[in-house]
Amino acid sequence: MNKVWSRDAYLIAILLLVVGASAVDLYADLAHGASGQHILKEALVVALALVGISWLLQGLRRQRARIALLRQELEQARNAPTTASEYVLSARRQLGEVISKQFEEWGLSTSEKEVGLLLLKGLSLKEIADLRETLEKTVRQQASSIYKKAGVSGRHAFAAWFIEDFL
Repeated sequence: MNKVWSRDAYLIAILLLVVGASAVDLYADLAHGASGQHILKEALVVALALVGISWLLQGLRRQRARIALLRQELEQARNAPTTASEYVLSARRQLGEVISKQFEEWGLSTSEKEVGLLLLKGLSLKEIADLRETLEKTVRQQASSIYKKAGVSGRHAFAAWFIEDFL
């Protein structure tokens, strides 16, 4: 279970407890003849908690759809037929090897290597977080760590480190 899901699952569980407790209280109040105004307030709490649950569940569905789309786009990009000549394909392979070796020399963790590659592919921090099923804050921290280890000032300098001499 990823961190985003854990937070949302936690909120849903709390809201379900609110709904359950309020429903029990509402039933007891009805049985004891509580005022209409009190009953209305209790019903409003139940309704708002149900709306919150619905909103969270819709957000989770949208997030899962975004993640599936990102994965599909990455897979399509990996498997796309190429019309590139052999020397371009060879240069791509060599660049991949250089990137991998440089990541090792910088001492990047496995997660940082994955984030680094996705940054070089042009994905936003939010897209990387969605794809990796983690918080955007975590990806931002990993990106900052990568830039620090690489001795560069940010995302553009990081990408330029690998391609500047080719241009």
